Order: sequence, then structure tokens, then C-alpha cells
Amino acid sequence: MTDPRLNAFADLLTIMDELRAKCPWDKKQTLESLRHLTIEETYELGDAILDNDLQEIKNELGDLLLHIVFYAKIGEEKKAFDIKDVIEGINKKLINRHPHIYGDVKVADDEEVKENWEKIKMKEGRKKVLAGVPRSLPAMVKAYRIQDKVRGVGFDWEKPHQVWDKVQEELNELKHEVENNGSATRVEEEFGDLLFALINYARFIDVNPESALERTNKKFVRRFEYLEQKTQAANKDMHRMSLDEMDVFWNEAKQMETNSELIKKKE
Repeated sequence: MTDPRLNAFADLLTIMDELRAKCPWDKKQTLESLRHLTIEETYELGDAILDNDLQEIKNELGDLLLHIVFYAKIGEEKKAFDIKDVIEGINKKLINRHPHIYGDVKVADDEEVKENWEKIKMKEGRKKVLAGVPRSLPAMVKAYRIQDKVRGVGFDWEKPHQVWDKVQEELNELKHEVENNGSATRVEEEFGDLLFALINYARFIDVNPESALERTNKKFVRRFEYLEQKTQAANKDMHRMSLDEMDVFWNEAKQMETNSELIKKKE
């Protein structure tokens, strides 16, 4: 009996062939023109994941899969690679980098798996530990990946409290520069060091800093939009309201979220 997943994937490949041959927009696309669209789709998937919207996650995964098939189709036209090469390449990589599954290597936990992964990549020809961190990553994601990469070769703190001490140290250095009218360059440098240390600490307490900050962004937007709605409903001008007046609506929004969370827990 044929696997229905294979049938669905075969249909997608056929549709891609037809679109590339017949659709004016699809015929026009290049690797470069698709790039920014792929980045946008990735962020949309990220939003759906943070919202825990499973239906939207499914939809966004489909959009990303289409992009992968599209890139492979263009690669095929250039006689550089096709979708079979792409799949065979990742299959081989996964088998090579999981010797504890496909070989006789023993591992105690997921940390050893990650360490082995980095060691194997170095053996495959990557000469620099940080070579695999894309230059175009957003700064926070890049910092997290840099720290995770060097951890794989043992360059890391041992205990969370050591990292927290570093956070406190960097905070004090930033405070010193600000209070002593340090140059803009020095203040920026110390602020960057503090952020880097905080991101490092996030790893030690199993928090993804990018996801954490984006959740806070979403929370702030929700509360501010509630404040705007209540202000308009009360026929008030936000520009003429005091902070105390705005705080009334802001705290209402916070209380509503707290009540909603308590209801969910009871359910």
C-alpha cells in the first residue's frame, strides 16, 4: 500500500512543475526573488508557533514546503541539483550526525548529542566552530547561536550563578558609563555586553530569549490596544491623559489576562 504522504508530496511536485511552466508569476521567480518571501514565511510560522495556533502552523509549514520545492525546481533547471538531491543530502547528514542511532556510539543525554553533532561537523570539513552561524541572522538569534555553538566544544560557564554574576558585572559597567557621562560608543558597547550576558543566562535557565522577547512584545501590544480602545470608548484624548489615568486601563488589561489564565488552568 502506497504511503499517502508520498502521494501528497508527489502531487506537490507535479503542481510545482505545472506552475513553473504555465504561470507568469511563477515562471519569473529566481532564487534571489524568493529569498525575502521565504524569510517572511519563516517569521509567520514563528508567530503561529508562539500563538500555539496549530491550524496556522500547518498552513505556514505548507507555505515553507512550497518554497523548498520551488528552490529545488530552480536548481533542477540550472542543472545544479533537484529535490531528490536535497532529500538525499539531508538523509545522509542525519545518519552521519546520529551515530548513537545508526552506529555504536553511546550518549547519556541530549547535551552529549549536541556535543557530538558539533564534533562531527568539524570532522566533515568545517574548520571554524562559528562558521555555521549565518551572518544575516537577527542579532539576538545570532548571539544565542554563537553561545550554543561554542558550548558544543566546551567553551562555556559551568553553573548558572556564574553567568548571573557576569550579568550583574555587565549591568554595573553600563551603569558606570551612563552615570559618568561615558561616550556614546562606550555606552553602546556596555549595553551590548549586558544583552549578550543576559542571552547567555537565558540558555542556562532554558529560556529562548527571542521567543521570550516576542511574547513580551505581543503582550505589550495587546495591553496597549486595550488601552486605546477604552480611551476611545470613554471619549478621551490619550495625548491629554496623565500616566496615572492610562495606568487604570493598563491594569485592567493585565487583570483580564490574569483572569483568563486562571480560567484556562481550571479547565
